[in-house]
Amino acid sequence: METKFPSYWMWSEAFEMLARAERMHRQFFQPSGSPASVAWEPPVDVLETEHAVLVLIALPGVDFTEVKALITQGELLISGHRTYPAEMRTAIIHRLELPQGRFERRIRLPVGRYSAIHRSDFNGSLLITLEKSEASND
Repeated sequence: METKFPSYWMWSEAFEMLARAERMHRQFFQPSGSPASVAWEPPVDVLETEHAVLVLIALPGVDFTEVKALITQGELLISGHRTYPAEMRTAIIHRLELPQGRFERRIRLPVGRYSAIHRSDFNGSLLITLEKSEASND
């Protein structure tokens, strides 16, 4: 039985590597035919001041004018799409760490009413400022 162990170990390692490659393939090369499929979620910070709620979304390489933001049922819904520039699409890949494709993030907001939404670029991140309405400040 001991003579078969190295063979068994090599096959188990090979199957594990194939399974890992399949998982990575599904993660990075999802078909884009389904617009409803979300490929990734950007990290966010949510801060609250006396007059506003600030939401900072890390979106390097994303055109902020193409990002949708809306408030629905007490949540801020952020969605959009990140794609590689054309010159990078034919490049040899050595490492892929930035996710590509459709993204979406739902952020539960502090209870209250918001009178205005402002967008700005903050060091490569999208900053969404939700001004609190006067009634919620009391």
